[in-house]
Amino acid sequence: MDQASADTVPLLREDGKVAAIAVEACTEEEFDASKKPPFTLGQIRAAIPKHCWERSMTRSFSFVARDVAIVTTLACVASYLDSWLVWPLYWFAQGTMFWALFVLGHDCGHGSFSSSKTVNNLVGHVVHSFILVPYHGWRISHRTHHANHGHVEHDESWYPMTESIYNTIDFLTRFGRTQFPLPLFAYPIYLWIRTPGKTGTHYSPTSDLFDRSECGQVLMSTACWLLMVTILTSFGNHFGFLWLLKLYLVPYIVNVVWLDAVTYLHHHGYQKKVPWYRGQEWSYMRGGLSTIDRDYGWFNKIHHDIGTHVVHHLFPAIPHYHLCEATEAVKPLLGKYYREPQRSGPIPLHLIPIMAKSFAEDHFVPDEGDVVFYQNKHTKTKSQ
Repeated sequence: MDQASADTVPLLREDGKVAAIAVEACTEEEFDASKKPPFTLGQIRAAIPKHCWERSMTRSFSFVARDVAIVTTLACVASYLDSWLVWPLYWFAQGTMFWALFVLGHDCGHGSFSSSKTVNNLVGHVVHSFILVPYHGWRISHRTHHANHGHVEHDESWYPMTESIYNTIDFLTRFGRTQFPLPLFAYPIYLWIRTPGKTGTHYSPTSDLFDRSECGQVLMSTACWLLMVTILTSFGNHFGFLWLLKLYLVPYIVNVVWLDAVTYLHHHGYQKKVPWYRGQEWSYMRGGLSTIDRDYGWFNKIHHDIGTHVVHHLFPAIPHYHLCEATEAVKPLLGKYYREPQRSGPIPLHLIPIMAKSFAEDHFVPDEGDVVFYQNKHTKTKSQ
């Protein structure tokens, strides 16, 4: 390879010294992200500053206090004003904050909230039960997602259906899965029955999502979920269903839309389709590198920098408040394997057409092949 056809990429060696490697120079369009990277997971880890791994319980609780204070203030102000001019603003703001609380519980599930497992589980149960998520049931299935990210068969949540599964699902399931914006309301259904091609529920310890040793944890989280349902039912009986709808149920739906939109966009919708893997081609690192960072404008800090998703997927123990710095540290090493997010305005409206296009185009992957990409009936016909 001559100098004209090669670029130099910094590579951090295992001994901490920086070396340089030559990689084939190419445009964004020519670059093949499915090729095995010229670096290792250990080298990515070594590029991250050591302090980025440090967890601060005080700092984590400050985010909980902030979010709870905002949620409480929004509810009090909206209730006091009780104006139909105010309620839509409240619904969007409060639903956004419910989603922010989910992200804090998400950090608890990964152990990045604090070094105490007891504290993580306690806070995780409180914030997730408040937004009707069974904490341990979710945590365990989400652990499966991270352990198998980018794997066609073994991934969990928003994994691609194979063509054969796609052809067997009924019309309503297919319609709800592919017709934007319907999939953005799917999360509660996913918690109950998972996704096409998989069985089980997040609420029962007998589900094939869980091991026998996790039975007690799942039962505890389901009990907390039922307690929250009981509280909401009692509130509705006492104050009326309309107040329950205005104060909680509509923000809950907005939170679901945020959750589904963000989690979908972190694995779909890049301008060049991301690879999915099977067999020997899959590895933890390659699966993690198939995730996508997103810029959410003003909302980045509100929902705790969840858009910095690549580093989070590779190293979920890093607290959210260090993810931006860690991402900047690894970007020179990752090179074109890192998909630079499109910069957002204050409100990430640019992501709406990206989602709509992806749901319209990305329906299934081939039944065979160790490196595959999303297709639909139209694109498959054209390729044959």
